[in-house]
Amino acid sequence: MDITSPNFENAGPFTRAWEWLKALPVKLWSLAVEFANKMKKLGKDDPRRIIHSLKVGVAITLVSLFYYVRQLFDRFGENGIWAVLTVVLVLEFSVGATLGKGLNRMLATLSAGALAVGVDRVATLFDRTGQPIVIGILVFIVAGTVTFMRFFPALKARYDYGLMIFILTFCLVSVSSYQDDEVLEIAYERLYTIIIGSFIAIIVCICVCPVWIGETLQNQMANNLEKLGNFLEGFGREYFRLSEEGHSTDDKSFLHGYKSVLTSKDKEETMANLARWELWHYRFGFRHPWNRYLKVGTLTRQCAYKLEDLNSYLKYFEIQTPTKFRREIQEPCIQICSESGKALKELASAIKKMRRSTSVNFHIANSKLAAENLKSKLIDNSLWENANLQEIIPTAAVGLVLIDIVPCTVKIVEAFQELASRARFERMDDRVSPSNDV
Repeated sequence: MDITSPNFENAGPFTRAWEWLKALPVKLWSLAVEFANKMKKLGKDDPRRIIHSLKVGVAITLVSLFYYVRQLFDRFGENGIWAVLTVVLVLEFSVGATLGKGLNRMLATLSAGALAVGVDRVATLFDRTGQPIVIGILVFIVAGTVTFMRFFPALKARYDYGLMIFILTFCLVSVSSYQDDEVLEIAYERLYTIIIGSFIAIIVCICVCPVWIGETLQNQMANNLEKLGNFLEGFGREYFRLSEEGHSTDDKSFLHGYKSVLTSKDKEETMANLARWELWHYRFGFRHPWNRYLKVGTLTRQCAYKLEDLNSYLKYFEIQTPTKFRREIQEPCIQICSESGKALKELASAIKKMRRSTSVNFHIANSKLAAENLKSKLIDNSLWENANLQEIIPTAAVGLVLIDIVPCTVKIVEAFQELASRARFERMDDRVSPSNDV
C-alpha cells in the first residue's frame, strides 16, 4: 500500500505503522545517498577540506599517545586530556588561524597560570577563613578586567581567543588551589600538555599541505577586481546591443559576478587579521602591509556599488533612446568600459603575481580621455534639442555613472601602487603601448 494514497489515510493505526516501517529502509537509503552526494560535492568544490580532515585525524592520533604510552600517562596522568582538547580547539583550516589560536592559547595559559599561582601565594598569607574571600575578590577583579578588555577592537581582532582562555585558565587554577595544595604542579602539567598540543597542531598544519590564509586573501582581492573588470568590459556591448536590438542572447554571467564583492568586507577583515600571524610565509614575511589590501578591498566595493547602479539600467528600463543621441555617446561609453575593465584586470593579474605594473596607466589615461569626451557630448545642447527627455535621461544617466567610475578606478590604482610600494612588489618593464607603434 502506498503511504501517499487516500486508502492509507483510512487504514487502521497498525496498518499505517506497518506500511511506514516497510517504507523506512527506502527513505533511509535515499537520505544516505543524498548525504553521500553532498559530501562528494563538498570535497570536489575544495579538495583542501578533505586534506584538512585527514590532518585533524593525524594530529589527534598523535596527541592520544598521552594515553596509549604508559610512560607519558604516568608523567602527566589525566592532564593529558588538555593536549587532546588543545588540538581539537587549535587546529584550524588555515595556517594563520592555527598559529593565532595556538600562540594565544600558550601565552594565555602561561600568563594566567603564573597569575593564579601568585594569587594562591597571596591567599596563603591569610587564615583559612580569609583565603576564600581573598581568592573570590581577586578572581572577580581579574575576570571582570580581562572581560572588559575583550571589548577593545584592536584586542578583540587578534587576541579575543587568548583573553577568553586566560579567564578560563586563571579561574580553574586559582579556584582549585583552595582545595588542592599542589596548585603549582597542576599549573605546570596543564601548561606542558597545552604547549605540546599546540605545537603538534601547528606542526601538522604547516608541514602537511598548508593552507595560507594570506594567499587566499590575495587571490580573493584579485578575483574581485577581475569580476569588476569583466562586468565593465561586457556592459558597454550588452547595453548598446539592447538599445539597438531590444534583446541579447549572449551569456550574461559576467553581469552577476560583481555581486559577491558587495558582501566581502567581513570576510576580508577576518582573513587579514589571521594573515598577520603567518610570519614565516616565503612571499609575505614579517610586517606585510595587510591593511593596504583592506584599503584596496574597500575601494573595490565602492566601485562595485556603482556597477550595481549600471546593472539596474539593464534590468528595469526598456531602452528606447533616440538613435542620434545613442550613436553620439556610444563610442566614449564603450571605451570607458573597455579601458577601465582592462585596467582592473591588469591590477588583478599584478596582485596575484606580486609585481608592479605601469601598463595600467595607459588604460587609465585612455579612460580619462573617453570620460572627458563623454562629458563634452552630454553638455552639447544640440543633442537635447527637440528630444524626449523621458527617453534620453536613462541613457544619459548611464553615461554619468560611467564618468563617475573613472575616478573610482583611479583610486583603486593609487591604492594598489601604495600596496606595491609597501609590500615591495617586483618591478616589471613597461609594456609597449599601441601609440608607440605609430
